[in-house]
Amino acid sequence: MIATAVMALLVAAGVWAAQSRGAAFLAGSGKIVQLSESRLAPPPNVPAPPVEPLRYIDVAPDDAVKINASIPFSTEPNPAARPFKLKSGSDDYARSLDCLAAAAYYEAAAEGDDGMRAVAQVVLNRLRHPAFPKTICGVVFQGSDRDTGCQFTFTCDGSLARIPSVSGWKRAREIAEAALKGKVFKPVGYSTHYHTNWVVPYWSGTLDKVAAVGSHLFFRWQGWWGTPGAFRGDYAGSEPVIAKLASLSPAHAADVQLAGDQTAVPIEKLAERGAKQVKIVSPGGDAFVVVLDKKVGASKFPALALAACGQKDFCKFMGWTDPRKAPKGFPIEAEQHQALSFSYLRNRSNGFEKMLWNCKEFVRADQSQCMKTS
Repeated sequence: MIATAVMALLVAAGVWAAQSRGAAFLAGSGKIVQLSESRLAPPPNVPAPPVEPLRYIDVAPDDAVKINASIPFSTEPNPAARPFKLKSGSDDYARSLDCLAAAAYYEAAAEGDDGMRAVAQVVLNRLRHPAFPKTICGVVFQGSDRDTGCQFTFTCDGSLARIPSVSGWKRAREIAEAALKGKVFKPVGYSTHYHTNWVVPYWSGTLDKVAAVGSHLFFRWQGWWGTPGAFRGDYAGSEPVIAKLASLSPAHAADVQLAGDQTAVPIEKLAERGAKQVKIVSPGGDAFVVVLDKKVGASKFPALALAACGQKDFCKFMGWTDPRKAPKGFPIEAEQHQALSFSYLRNRSNGFEKMLWNCKEFVRADQSQCMKTS
């Protein structure tokens, strides 16, 4: 871990040194070019830069903050993006509105209105860039069918199992609607990437850091691909129906069977979804002790929990990847709680629903998803 952190710091230092000489890395090329030259015209016969999977360097949150602080903000101009306007009244508009609102809410509701505005702006910036899909829902849910390919973490990490508050969802839709009517969030400029301050994506040292909004840092591609001229893509329309939003958005519910099981999956079937062993530990059948298969990936645990709980109004799902540390039943000892790998608690009587991971075992981009451990 220390060696990795040092490597990242060296990359950051290299970026700083290049910028201090009036130069920058040209993304994807390994070359250093003068900033003034790199922003004059599109590179001839060069395709748009690849969209890298969202993968993180394995560093502790405190080290990540230090690494991120060592990467300076770009001194190049940071012009505001052009307004984006989409005519209301169509199915495409209704679907795009809720996709954009979902991105704003699940990625940045904790950051307040400006945090949500910044995320919405990144979505629209991506839509206009040739490297990304040409629908809003396509941008937001790009790669969400793969564990390592999703571009917005909420689309594949189980966050959508959390039902937004009425007021929170209303505000996110208001912000999304304003963005679709041409409202521009100027501070992030033409940013196409962002991450929270306590993680370090592999790409963060090769892009221009242009803004900080709350705990999020915003980046654009270096060279010509980060300039206004690169953002020339047109909106394609034909927004896809996103099944994952069916329970939240009427626009995505048409002709879609609601995601999630209506009844609990039998215990013997849960092994097919990533459980090595399951034990119901309450008389009412609403609490589970589970030995999880670490190989299936942390992003699959929420689906396993929802399958076990079905439509129960109250459900407690507790998973351990180490079978030696899993309890046999209640009460659960303190040291067993500390060894938890994943937990899900639902209580519909008071509207509570929460999924948590042991972030010492599984890195999460959103620290609110981390269990408190000693």
